[in-house]
Amino acid sequence: MAVTFSDLHTESGLKCLDEFLSGKAYISGDNLTRDDIKVYAAVWEKPGDSFPNASKWYDAVSTHLATSFPGKAVGVRVSGGKGAPVDAASAEEVKDAPAGDDDDDLDLFGDETEDDKKAAEEREAAKKASSKKKESGKSSVLLDVKPWDDETDMKKLEEAVRSIEMPGLIWGASKLAPVGYGIKKLQIMLSIVDDLVSVDSLIEERLTVEPCNEYIQSCDIVAFNKI
Repeated sequence: MAVTFSDLHTESGLKCLDEFLSGKAYISGDNLTRDDIKVYAAVWEKPGDSFPNASKWYDAVSTHLATSFPGKAVGVRVSGGKGAPVDAASAEEVKDAPAGDDDDDLDLFGDETEDDKKAAEEREAAKKASSKKKESGKSSVLLDVKPWDDETDMKKLEEAVRSIEMPGLIWGASKLAPVGYGIKKLQIMLSIVDDLVSVDSLIEERLTVEPCNEYIQSCDIVAFNKI
């Protein structure tokens, strides 16, 4: 919905702007936009200390404009509001102007053209295309997977382990190693994408709970190396 500010050269107008900017950095979001430039142009000078939000916003816009327009400004004032000096010719123009044609009423969104929208979309698309997501690190892990006893079916135990599928998880080579008293454990390699898979969560939330815990008593991390 369009937002309108009126009489920004007056105390009441600045008060409305100050209240609107409470908790905001800029008029239409977290970054400077053409909306800020339009409102900035209607504010004749930096708001005083009684308008802290508007004053902070004014300084921020001034800083952006200073880097874009490095030339030294002399200072001008555009007439048109109450109390502003107007010459005779300008007074006649204002008199003949149709009712409701007030430069102090700023419709922030009403005059955005299709070209403006298209340009904004193209900038956004170019930004997304240029910002490639940094590839996450990977790790190689060796797990010891221990059964309940010597009667546990180790083939089904391994099938239960490999049945777990997660984005960023790849199961590798495996072998059975003796533990003692006729019991064997499964040693299995896996590679993970660090940002996607937590080995601790894999063990606690997948390998040692139902249905896998029918065969698996416990799991231990034997080796953990960055790839």
